[in-house]
Amino acid sequence: MHPDSAAPAGAQTSAPHPDTHDVHESLAGGFTSTRFVLVEPSHPGNVGAAARALKTMGFSRLVLVAPRVPQVHCDPEAVAMASGADDVLAAAHIVPTLADALAGVQWSLALTARTREYGPPPAAPRHAVQDACRQVAHGGDIALVFGNERTGLSNEDVERCTALAHIPANPAYSSLNLAQAVQVLAYELRLAYLDAHAPGAASHPAVAAGAAAQPGVAGPLAASDDIERMYVHLENALIALDFLDPANPKKLMSRLRRLFARSGLEREEVNIVRGIAKHILMLKGKGDGR
Repeated sequence: MHPDSAAPAGAQTSAPHPDTHDVHESLAGGFTSTRFVLVEPSHPGNVGAAARALKTMGFSRLVLVAPRVPQVHCDPEAVAMASGADDVLAAAHIVPTLADALAGVQWSLALTARTREYGPPPAAPRHAVQDACRQVAHGGDIALVFGNERTGLSNEDVERCTALAHIPANPAYSSLNLAQAVQVLAYELRLAYLDAHAPGAASHPAVAAGAAAQPGVAGPLAASDDIERMYVHLENALIALDFLDPANPKKLMSRLRRLFARSGLEREEVNIVRGIAKHILMLKGKGDGR
């Protein structure tokens, strides 16, 4: 695819971080707050097999973006390949665009098999899912995004996601079936959630990062759809300033997306950028650009 023992009497013990219980609960809830998104899947059998891969790892939220077979969750081949995960398949949410699939998502991971000029730098799945744990600990939905079996994800789809992962497969034969790729990521994410939620896991890096405020992160992260509206607002402002030529945009917005993706935008930060854009547009007599 382009696709832990009791302390001796009198011994002092360190008190757990006051937020540790909440963090553990959030991570346990990650199984229900994680979406697996398949963009334009071509083969019903792969969709059914992906549903099976999710259920074996404890996940259930499958989102399909414009599948080639519109009612693929009812397709006999998909049902056969789901092999007992019929409930996950039947509950699959079908949407027309990736933007719809990511609505309300605060962090998203795109899986890609090839190097991209733009977008965040790729990480191996085991490292990438630690970032997923940190985001789940803050609350909100996250999403793992997989591309079409033949063409993978478009650059536009990759740029819409927060982070990027690459499965370091055999370079001589690196083609993974879509459902296999879903299984790899679901397995790694399950291990990360269970490890962070295990007794004595307060020292786990992902839990520590979630229980204590991350450096530079003070508030809740912005949702994907709010960030996309920010980009539209900002682009309109840059056009009004004649800084961006809509007829020859080059890679300006792609570079800005990469810059903002590295920062992990909070809601208030998105509001600040949109406030700046609004005032630019008003000064230029273009309304507020909303």
